[in-house]
Amino acid sequence: MRMSHPTLAALAALIATFAAPAQAAGDAKAGKAMHDKDCVACHARQFGGDGTKIYTRTDRRVNTLAQLRAQVAACNSQLPTRYFPEEEEHVAAYLNLQYYKFKP
Repeated sequence: MRMSHPTLAALAALIATFAAPAQAAGDAKAGKAMHDKDCVACHARQFGGDGTKIYTRTDRRVNTLAQLRAQVAACNSQLPTRYFPEEEEHVAAYLNLQYYKFKP
């Protein structure tokens, strides 16, 4: 059975929720650069206006660090970014530091 890239990304995210450390272990500085380059424009196209407002909205879907990692992996699978898992971790580290502030 051959799995598509989105299926593999979703599987990796699921595994990461059980295997990853409690806090995002990536490099937040590298994650910011990746986020600013790839994520904000997509969010602005999808939701209009300031693409970062998705993180501070009252009805946000991400409420734990595991969900944050899974969401970054899901976004990665939908975009042509092709981030490696450690790069997804950089983005998650930045988002957690800047917006979410989940405790380990």
